Formats: sequence, C-alpha cells, structure tokens
Amino acid sequence: MNQYELAVLYHPDLEVDLSKAEEKVAKIVADNGGKITATDNWGKRKLAYKIKGNEHAVYVFYTAEMPGSGVKKLENTLNITDEVIRFLITKPDLKRIAKAEAAKAEKAQQAAKRGDEETEKTEE
Repeated sequence: MNQYELAVLYHPDLEVDLSKAEEKVAKIVADNGGKITATDNWGKRKLAYKIKGNEHAVYVFYTAEMPGSGVKKLENTLNITDEVIRFLITKPDLKRIAKAEAAKAEKAQQAAKRGDEETEKTEE
C-alpha cells in the first residue's frame, strides 16, 4: 500500500452539509482498495480564478493509503463526481519529509542549548 495525499475542492454550496460529500469520497477511495487515514478541512476559501463559474470552494485534504492501481480509477471517478470541482492526487516524498523533520528537531535542540548557555552567562 502506497501513501497518497488527496486535495479536493468541493462546490461552495456544500459548506453547510459537507458530510455527505466527504462520505462519498471516502466510499470511492474504499471501493478502489484504499482507506483514508487523515482528513484536514480548511473550510471555504476564495479561489485564485473561477472554476466552473465558482469564485469560492471548500478545501479538504485527505491522506490515504491505497494500491497504485487504484489511483487511476479514483481519478476517473472523481472527474465525474458532481460535488468535486477540482482535485489533485500526489504521492509525498516520505524520505524528504523525515529528513526535514530531523533537521527541524536538531535546530530546535541547538536553539535550546544556546538558550541554556545564555541564561548561565546572565546569572554570573
């Protein structure tokens, strides 16, 4: 199973009752042999340009695990789904993410160490 990130822009009128549309996308992912592991709803936002006559859309980001063969089927199904006005499926570079997190932790550790040294100097 590969990990994928799915960004979905829903029709802005669905902001009030988004649960049905989210369930529909979750069912589509499940039908293609995958499962959604995380959901991040950003809410209604203004688009950079009009898409299908809409100036706003509801942004929802999913993290899903699914086989590579199911991605094309997922794309084909989302293309004909009325609630979805735009989507993007990406495969995250997990090695690069882990490397960035390690560098961030190391930088925080060094900053904490510098903070301890500065407090020792001021106490003397």
